[in-house]
Amino acid sequence: MLFFSLLLAYNFYIWFMKKIIIINGPNLNLLGKREPHVYGSETFEDFLAVVKKKYANIEVSYFQSNIEGELISKLHEVGFSYDGIILNAAGYTHTSIAIADAIRAIKTPVIEVHISNTFSREEFRHHSFISPVSKGVIVGFGLKSYELALQYFD
Repeated sequence: MLFFSLLLAYNFYIWFMKKIIIINGPNLNLLGKREPHVYGSETFEDFLAVVKKKYANIEVSYFQSNIEGELISKLHEVGFSYDGIILNAAGYTHTSIAIADAIRAIKTPVIEVHISNTFSREEFRHHSFISPVSKGVIVGFGLKSYELALQYFD
């Protein structure tokens, strides 16, 4: 009987865990190698492992693509069933009306994040098509930007 009670409690816990996905756009698969003076030397996979342990009460999943259409498809896939989306659209932030339209079409709240302070970089990085359709924006805190977004959903 105790086994079934524990199993029921575990299933109840899993059922009510928040589901958050981190979606990263182009070139973010190169974190740890690409421009470490801008993005740091830690890989995203190493960072994600630490975050998953720290926020064990949240089901955190991860998706990365260099292809705009795949990012849009993932937003459509999770945008009605997840509790939150943390999105770093990377270079598409400044160019993709299609990603903005996808965010506008879904119900799940999106937090836009950027590792670097986009406003201290090139002028073209100062504009975001993602910001107006996001719940909030976090920029410039390195990989900690993702954790700050996760804290909003916790």
